[in-house]
Amino acid sequence: MNKFDWLAGTMEEAINADEEIVDPHHHLWDFPTGTYLLPELHEDTGSGHNVVQTVFVECGAGYRSDGPEYLRPVGEIEFVAQQAELSKSSGGAEIAGIVGFADLSRGSAVEEVLAAQDAAGRGKFKGIRHATAWDASEDIRESHTKPRPGLLGEKSFREGFVKLGDMGFSFDAWMFHPQVEELVRLVNDVPSTPVVLDHLGGPLGIGPYAGSKAEVRETLRPALEDLAQHDHVMVKVGGIGMSIYGMGLNRLPEAPTSEYVASLWSDDIRHCVDTFGPSRCMFESNFPVDRQGCSYTVLFNAFQLIADEAGWTKSERAELFSGAARRFYRLDR
Repeated sequence: MNKFDWLAGTMEEAINADEEIVDPHHHLWDFPTGTYLLPELHEDTGSGHNVVQTVFVECGAGYRSDGPEYLRPVGEIEFVAQQAELSKSSGGAEIAGIVGFADLSRGSAVEEVLAAQDAAGRGKFKGIRHATAWDASEDIRESHTKPRPGLLGEKSFREGFVKLGDMGFSFDAWMFHPQVEELVRLVNDVPSTPVVLDHLGGPLGIGPYAGSKAEVRETLRPALEDLAQHDHVMVKVGGIGMSIYGMGLNRLPEAPTSEYVASLWSDDIRHCVDTFGPSRCMFESNFPVDRQGCSYTVLFNAFQLIADEAGWTKSERAELFSGAARRFYRLDR
């Protein structure tokens, strides 16, 4: 059975089809291993929920094939800007923001790349993600950026981080849970650049962390609580379909229901929202990566179930499902 047949085996209607959603984290690509472009995105975002805007986050797609290596990521912005223009005229959710990649370890010289990306983004370029996810275990694959351990503490990286904020752009942080304290130190020392932590802070559940959920929480939760002391930091609530989190959704004989997904993640999601507050949290899809664990409709149904269970008010839900993302990424309505 292929992945699409597996997902189709669990069909749900949207629990709250009217609730406005801004999805602040998805990818687009046309790789030999698979394609996820605007038609696929619109199939997912149009599958039942009221998704009105989205934000693309870098994934190494569409890079230029020539020219200086450090400028090749500008090609990804050009590629996504074209998809974004199509999204405005083809109906469905609009790609309203673009997050690219630039190597911040180039220090202040990263300004050249950021300026080129801003020009290529046609008003939609919002910032960059320089993924630093790394772990000493050989069982855990490092980020596609091939980061060095301790990168957030390097002088050159911090110079690039300052330049990013000075130019009015934001930083998406993708790391694993043992690294979140490194981000705490960075935002404490450099409070001028807006930051959003991706995917609940990367609570690993494979390799040496398999079967150690309590120990992972003992490391991650204090770090999140430290991070929440910094008002310019937000967090994306999602990534929960990824196999590296060890929930085993991709190994189930049938695709999970939203009730099952919510039961696995309610405690961690509610801790995150309780810690940062609804105005600094945003529900995300991380599609198509999270499609390895559940369908788009099941994912946002799970978020809605958790919101119902938590008893968040209408205004708090509006922040979680759309407001915080719009504000952080400076999206036009």
